[in-house]
Amino acid sequence: MTDISIRLGELVDRFGGQLIGNPDIQVVGIAPLSDASARHITFLSNSKFRSQAESTQAAALILSEKDHALVGEAYQGARLLTANPYVYFAKAAQYFNSLRARPDRLGIHPSAWVSPLAQVAENVSIGPHASIDDECVIAEGAVIGAGVAIARGVHIGAGSRLYANVSVYEDCIIGARCVIHSGAVIGADGFGFANEKGKWIKIPQTGRVLIGDDVEIGANTSIDRGALADTVIENGVILDNQIQIGHNCHIGENTAMAGCVGVAGSAKIGKNCSFGGAAMILGHLTIADNVHISSGSMVSRSILEAGQYTGFYPLAKNADWEKTAAIVRNLSSMRDKIRYLEKNMKAQGLLSGEDDQ
Repeated sequence: MTDISIRLGELVDRFGGQLIGNPDIQVVGIAPLSDASARHITFLSNSKFRSQAESTQAAALILSEKDHALVGEAYQGARLLTANPYVYFAKAAQYFNSLRARPDRLGIHPSAWVSPLAQVAENVSIGPHASIDDECVIAEGAVIGAGVAIARGVHIGAGSRLYANVSVYEDCIIGARCVIHSGAVIGADGFGFANEKGKWIKIPQTGRVLIGDDVEIGANTSIDRGALADTVIENGVILDNQIQIGHNCHIGENTAMAGCVGVAGSAKIGKNCSFGGAAMILGHLTIADNVHISSGSMVSRSILEAGQYTGFYPLAKNADWEKTAAIVRNLSSMRDKIRYLEKNMKAQGLLSGEDDQ
């Protein structure tokens, strides 16, 4: 691939920031502090890596004013000061990527099947062996990858991209500029069954999945359709790989979930929340805006106040963990014994105060 170089001054013109150094320095990409060469720009977003920033070979360094002062004269290259170096890095990386991106092949591949009853804009890309059923609407600029299956009545918004082998079930709606990675399944039946004397009776899942604008959904993530009402993913939500969203869930805008998170049916999650990897959220709960759940936590009750929540024991040696587990199992009986002793001591005048609640 041919290198594409960018002037530092061009980055400042596009994304702002204060440049200390020569604006005509050319860089060909962004690299980590430890790997950057004199042809790269790098960034310092975590102060614990300041020593690496001092010794990096990069032509330029994106950093905050605070770290600029602390790095001092140890780093000799150009500096680009900004309030949020990580966000600046993300925007610059997007720009580099856009310059190198291969253009999509517009049109419908000969091996794809598009229903004559579908509405497909002229400037879309539909890949090999894709299938688009009756009454679908594919808006302008959409990219439908190889093997994508889009069922009847689905709407795909302008500029959205579905990578290879995504499946979208009937009547689901995907907004504009969404990205859905390979293997994702949108709108499969929710896990709804009633039990009659040991026999499972399936409950029809007649809702839809409604996905807003600027949503990104990772590989092999599943979002179930609603049982009666719709499952809703609001604007700006980002979901990592291998996430399960149950039926009738509602996820507020700009919420982010890391890999392997599981959300049971009918959970309502607020805006600007974040969930670490493998966090579990039980069904029919409400989680307020701006709640942040640590990795591996189990959310078993509604959370109505913003903040950081953690629900797991710290890692320990197995023998120590077993001892702790044994104590936890016996807490109820220990509590009863303590209450019995307190009662007797009070009766003998050896202890005063209110009973333990």
